[in-house]
Amino acid sequence: MVELFPVAEPEAGAPGARRTVPLAERMRPRTLEELVGQRHLLAEGALLRALLERGEIPSLILWGPPGCGKTTLARLLAGRGGMRFVQLSATASGVQQVRAVAAEAERRWRQERRGTLLFLDEIHRFSKAQQDALLPAVEAGTLVLVGATTENPSFTVIPPLRSRARVVVLEPLAPADLVVLCRRALQDRERGLGELGIQAAAPALERLAQIAGGDARVALTVLETAARVLAREPAGARRLEPELIERAALGRTVAYDRAGEAHFDAISALHKAVRGSDPDAALYWLARMLEGGEDPLYIARRLIRAASEDVGLADPQALVQAVAAAQAAERVGMPECALALAQACVYLAAAPKSDALERAYLEAQRQVRQRPAYPVPLHLRNAPTALMRELGYGEGYENPHRRPDGIGVQDYLPAELRGWRCYEPGGRGFEVRLRERLAECARVRAAARAAAGEASRAGQGEAPAGGSAREG
Repeated sequence: MVELFPVAEPEAGAPGARRTVPLAERMRPRTLEELVGQRHLLAEGALLRALLERGEIPSLILWGPPGCGKTTLARLLAGRGGMRFVQLSATASGVQQVRAVAAEAERRWRQERRGTLLFLDEIHRFSKAQQDALLPAVEAGTLVLVGATTENPSFTVIPPLRSRARVVVLEPLAPADLVVLCRRALQDRERGLGELGIQAAAPALERLAQIAGGDARVALTVLETAARVLAREPAGARRLEPELIERAALGRTVAYDRAGEAHFDAISALHKAVRGSDPDAALYWLARMLEGGEDPLYIARRLIRAASEDVGLADPQALVQAVAAAQAAERVGMPECALALAQACVYLAAAPKSDALERAYLEAQRQVRQRPAYPVPLHLRNAPTALMRELGYGEGYENPHRRPDGIGVQDYLPAELRGWRCYEPGGRGFEVRLRERLAECARVRAAARAAAGEASRAGQGEAPAGGSAREG
């Protein structure tokens, strides 16, 4: 009789010990034909398909999310290549284990002319020194390395190892692929749940695929939990409904890695949604991050940056909203601050956009970095001591508040940068008014300087424009 929830026999020395073999492990594809998903790699003419068909297996780095088939693919590669399959996890192994596998691989090749494929799961958890230890065996062809990682190899795998192994990008499984896997498990009497005779409503499998989020292991684990519940029902009454899927998936958290690439990808998406004036997308990415356990203060800091970088002075209230949301996050934390962050996201997304402020600052930064540190003009310096006043500090400074229009007409830059400008207001929102105001300031300044020039020429006996220096 086929066991619906089979268990592995105990190992020697552990009498009575029994462990359940998870459905996800039992249903692991054994042939290329059983594999679903990754069509961009396994379609006719695609890279991995060609490698599998020829049995020519190079060292690979399989980069993809959990449950997308990295381990299964490595097993199939070893099988097609007639190679011995050795699996290690970087979380539980070290250089000593790697060297032992390499030594055994060398011995087996010499005696049996059979290659070895080392599947190193979570290779990104190996330190630089540990990854260095892989190089001699890979370079000499002693073994074929297939490393699996959920992190971007650009940052987590050392360049010498990347240069000796092809990076292959795997994608999350599509909902349709997950439905195929779950139906297969419900019908399979040898390895799956076929003996239970469960009838699955299409909405239930679709909901299961949504909850799994591209992860086959999650989908099959939730399905197995639901099947255990249905196994207590009479035969003929075992029907899988969306409500049972929800119960079986209770406690399922959003797939998110606060320390990994998901962290940077999600905040980038949030920032770009705000910049693109899409409040719906901004709220979606905000929820993804908060539900995944992201630090709300990290999000708040990015919103403050976006308020100045992407909205700027097109709406001066944007920075006020962002800072207020950051204060709320700091004072009350989650979950209470979620709505404050949502308010800031919507405000920033809906606000008129301008990057004039950022461009102006970058230009000022460039001037500072590329030019000498010019001295501050004397008339702009404070003169708190008698000596400084004797040296001319502050001499000739004119306070704009003493002018009727309140506009300063002096030079406020070093002489070497006189006339230089970096801030050009945009044509959106409040910057339209800023443009008009700065144009007015420029007109007043030009008129005042022209008048001062005429007065200076008159004082030197020069004829002002349209008249003579001496009359009568």
